[in-house]
Amino acid sequence: MGMRCCRRLLGISYKEHITNEEVRRRLENAIEPHLDVLTIVRHRKLKWYGHTTRSSGLAKTIMQGTVNGGRRRGRQRKCWEDNIREWTGLELRNTLRIAENREE
Repeated sequence: MGMRCCRRLLGISYKEHITNEEVRRRLENAIEPHLDVLTIVRHRKLKWYGHTTRSSGLAKTIMQGTVNGGRRRGRQRKCWEDNIREWTGLELRNTLRIAENREE
């Protein structure tokens, strides 16, 4: 994970002259030591995905909708759906069905 993100999470400015090692140590103390930051991000994204899937608001429309027009040139960027497919190992229609049931 980028040091810029870690510093922003902890509210540390580059002007404070705190080393990257100290930032990592503070970050480990701020979160549970046995959890990786990316694991926490993955867990929160999946929780938010389930939350918006069960709702009927604008966030659900945007997440499941498509935008008119084409993509830019170059490599395609990952989207939310790509992350959900990769982390769960399921097709999107199956994840939508599972997310409707909160216990699953």
